[in-house]
Amino acid sequence: MLKKTTEIKSPRNAYGEVLVELGAQNKNIVVLDADLSCSTQTCQFHKAYPERFFNCGIAEQDMMCTAAGLACEGKIPFVSTFAMFATARCLDQIRNSICYPKLNVKIVATHGGVTVGEDGASHQALEDISYMRSIPDMTVIVPADYNEVKQVIKYASEIHGPVYVRLARTNLKTVFDEEKYVFNPERAVKICEGSDVTIVTNGETLSEVISCSQMLGENGIKAEVLHVPLVKPFFAASDIIESAKKTGLVITVENHSVIGGLGSAVCEVLSANLPTRVLRIGTPDCFGQSGEQRALMEFFGLSDKKLYERISRYINKK
Repeated sequence: MLKKTTEIKSPRNAYGEVLVELGAQNKNIVVLDADLSCSTQTCQFHKAYPERFFNCGIAEQDMMCTAAGLACEGKIPFVSTFAMFATARCLDQIRNSICYPKLNVKIVATHGGVTVGEDGASHQALEDISYMRSIPDMTVIVPADYNEVKQVIKYASEIHGPVYVRLARTNLKTVFDEEKYVFNPERAVKICEGSDVTIVTNGETLSEVISCSQMLGENGIKAEVLHVPLVKPFFAASDIIESAKKTGLVITVENHSVIGGLGSAVCEVLSANLPTRVLRIGTPDCFGQSGEQRALMEFFGLSDKKLYERISRYINKK
């Protein structure tokens, strides 16, 4: 299932490629973008099927309503822009025009988290998962690499109803083997077995956590790593409870605010079923910063080395 290479590929490029594949299979698939098609890679669909591509300009709220109208006519709209603009700017339209009538609209947002980089706080969506998982009937998915993105987009096209998929700007290490990995929305993906601590993560922090777990192992700490791409519905609850029973300590890691995202979902499950100590690692209650991508991961403690240092200190003090 895991790929034993250090190959680095673009999740946004995977999105563009799979859109073209799906467009050939289903003539009802249409794509909308807010003047960022080169950044989101929907330009690939535009090139292949120009008659089914709509550049709505810098009018994201209108774009969401247009997608809702197309869905009412039996189309399957894929709507893309930066995560900040897709969610915070369009929350009213997503809630009332897409989710309330349960329309079949797929919102695939790129540039999530602090790794938007030098564009800074105004462009760094640190709250988008919180927004989306709080809206009734919205499915929320945060894939971790190129191969998983392709499977997640296919899955989104097959299920009926609103879906939010969050993609990173950065090129990511390929974690999953293209031939062996199968996206299963019903379960968490157990990356490695452990007995001392459970680390739950998703998205671009998965590769950082895998590296961190190896460092922990070299120092006698056996970490069980769970990847949870489907944040809502939270079908991975049973896997997390089972792991928490074994380790007695859970740590969540995400490129998102510690408020309302994956960490909150894990805490909600455990508080109701198996009260367990949980350390949430993500961005604190603050806005982002302008800086180079890797420097920001270090600044917010999301790099493998920073995670190792914090988790080691926490385990030794508990």
